Amino acid sequence: MMTLTLPFARKTRPEKGGVVRRVVMGGNLGDLQRLPRYVATAVLGATLIWAPLLGYLKTAPLSYRSTTSLIMPGSGASASMNVNGIGQATSYANSAFASNAVSPTETYKRLLGADRIVDAAAASLEIERSELGQPRVRLVDQTSLIHFETTGRTPEAAQARGDAILAAFFTELDALRTDEVDTRQDSGLQAIADYRASVADTRAQIEALQTSTGLLSVDQYDVLLDRHLALDEEILKQRATLSDRAAATAALEAQLGLDAAVAAATLKLFANGSYLAILDEIGRTEVVLADASARYGSRHPRVQAAQSARDNAELVALSLAQEITGLGAEALSGFDLAPDGARAQLLAELVRMQVEVSGATEQLATLEAQRADGQMALDAFAPAAAKMKDLERDFSVAEAVFASAIARAQSSKSDVYASYPLVQVLENPSLPAKPSSPNRKLAIMAGIAATLMLLISLAMGWIRIALISRLMTKPGAPA
Repeated sequence: MMTLTLPFARKTRPEKGGVVRRVVMGGNLGDLQRLPRYVATAVLGATLIWAPLLGYLKTAPLSYRSTTSLIMPGSGASASMNVNGIGQATSYANSAFASNAVSPTETYKRLLGADRIVDAAAASLEIERSELGQPRVRLVDQTSLIHFETTGRTPEAAQARGDAILAAFFTELDALRTDEVDTRQDSGLQAIADYRASVADTRAQIEALQTSTGLLSVDQYDVLLDRHLALDEEILKQRATLSDRAAATAALEAQLGLDAAVAAATLKLFANGSYLAILDEIGRTEVVLADASARYGSRHPRVQAAQSARDNAELVALSLAQEITGLGAEALSGFDLAPDGARAQLLAELVRMQVEVSGATEQLATLEAQRADGQMALDAFAPAAAKMKDLERDFSVAEAVFASAIARAQSSKSDVYASYPLVQVLENPSLPAKPSSPNRKLAIMAGIAATLMLLISLAMGWIRIALISRLMTKPGAPA
C-alpha cells in the first residue's frame, strides 16, 4: 500500500488535552486529516437543504393569484330641486375624503374581509369557506385605490373567486345603503305625522271660523276694505259734482227769474196745443178789446162784451193750465208767457240741469247707504279677519314645514353615498397567466443561497485557527 505525503503535510500526534483544543481552535491549514469530515458535513448539509426543497417543488400543488383594483372618486355630488309654492329641496353628498376622522378605504378594506362577504362568496361558488380562503386586501398610500387578491388551483378558479368576492361586496354595500335610507326614513315618519296633524288641525280651525263668521279668507276682507275706501273716494267726487251742478242750476234760476219746477211746467204747458189755441184766442180778444176801448167808453156794450170775452178766455186758459201742470193759480201767476226762441232753450237747459242735480243727489244717497252697509260688514268681519290672518299664517308655516319634511325624506333617498361613498371597479379580477405558487425561481435561489452560506461556514471553520490566532496577537488583546 502506497501513502501519498504532501510537501506541506505534517503528521502530528495530539498531546494530552489537544483534542479539546483541536475542536475549539481547529487544525492547521495544511492538515488534510479533517477534510473527510468537512466533505461529509457539506454533503449532509446540502442534502438537508435540497431534499425538502426539491420535494416541495415536485409535490406542491399549483396556485394562481387573481388581482382586482377598486377606486373611490374624490369629489362629492349635489342635487337641488325647486318646487313652486312649496320650497327647495337639496341633496348633497360630501367627498369621501372630506373628513380626517374616518378613512373610507380602511372601512372598505375591513368590509372586503368581513365574514359575511367571504361566506356569501363561498356560497355563490358552492364551495366551503375554508377552501375559498381570505382575500388579501392592500391599500395604496396617498391614493384612493384598494387592491385585493384571491387564489385558486386554476386561473379560471382564481378569477371566479375574485368575481364572487366583488359581487358579494357590492351586494352587501347596497344592502347597507338601503338599510341606512330605510332607517332615516323611519325616523322621519313620526315627524311627518306630527306635521300632517298640525296642518289638519289648523285647516279645521279655519273651516270652523269660515262657517261661523261667513268670512272665507283674508283676501275677501281686503277686497271689502278696498271697495269701502274706493266708495269713500267716489262719495267725495259725487259731492263735488253735486255741488257744482247745484250751483250752476241756482245761477241759471237767478238769471231766468224762476225756479226749475216752474220752467218745467212752462215747457210742459206750452207744449200743449189746446193751451196754445186758447192763448191765440186771448190774443184776438185783447185786440178786439183794445179796438173797442179806442172807439167807445168803458161802459159801452162792445167794450163790455170784448172785456167779458177776454176774461172768459183767460179763465179757460188758467183752468187748462191748472189741469195740465197740476199747480195752483198762485204758482201759475209767475209763468213765463214767452218761452219761445233762446229763452225756451234756457228753460230746457234749466230743467235738464235740475234733473242732473236730482240724479246726482239720488246717486250720492245710494253711495252713502252702500258705505254704511260696507262699514257694518267691515266692523263685523274685522275680528274674524285678524284671527283668519293668524290662522292662515300658521297654516302656511305648517304646510311649508310639512312639505319640506316630505321633500327632505324623498331627497334623502337619492343621497345613498352619505355614509358609504361611491366605489368603482378600476380593474376587474384578472386571469393569471402563470402560477403564483410555488415560485420555482425563488425556491432555487433560496437553495443556492443556503448552499453558499453552508460552504462559507465550512470554509470559516477550516481557517478558524488562523483567524483566532490573529485576533489574539493584536495589540491590546487579552493575554
